[in-house]
Amino acid sequence: MSWIKDQWNRLRAQILRERASAEFIARGWAIGMFYGCAIPFGFQLMLSIPSAIVLRGSKIGATIGTFVTNHFTIFIIYPVQCWIGNRLIGGRLSYANIRHALRDVVAEQSWESVLQISGELLESFFVGGFIFAAVLTPLTYFGVRAYVIRHRAGRGSSDA
Repeated sequence: MSWIKDQWNRLRAQILRERASAEFIARGWAIGMFYGCAIPFGFQLMLSIPSAIVLRGSKIGATIGTFVTNHFTIFIIYPVQCWIGNRLIGGRLSYANIRHALRDVVAEQSWESVLQISGELLESFFVGGFIFAAVLTPLTYFGVRAYVIRHRAGRGSSDA
């Protein structure tokens, strides 16, 4: 349990360390969350950092926000995301089949393993990912923004 507390404290410190507006910080974290949900692991940073530059958001937040999917969480998030996406497109893939197919991709980490995935599973991944992104991106933006404002107000800081 102390590991979780340490990680939470590290995350809080990263959010509060930046000297920028609450909106700038929150925008970056929301961008990272969006790509963390919607884009496959490994391609997220290639899109989140340029997006943060173009959309004027925190590049630190855009980077760390993508870590919602990491080597530990993808074993939970990706199968659930694909299962939800598959249900929404009217597919019939079982949760067990999805887990098995994704386990091969993660274990092999090769383009060949990715190309073995069915089109239905790939479509399910993106549909489920965009659903997750549609829910978590605004929650991240407003949550981080409120957190920064509340913290700065408590310190009497004028840069909220």
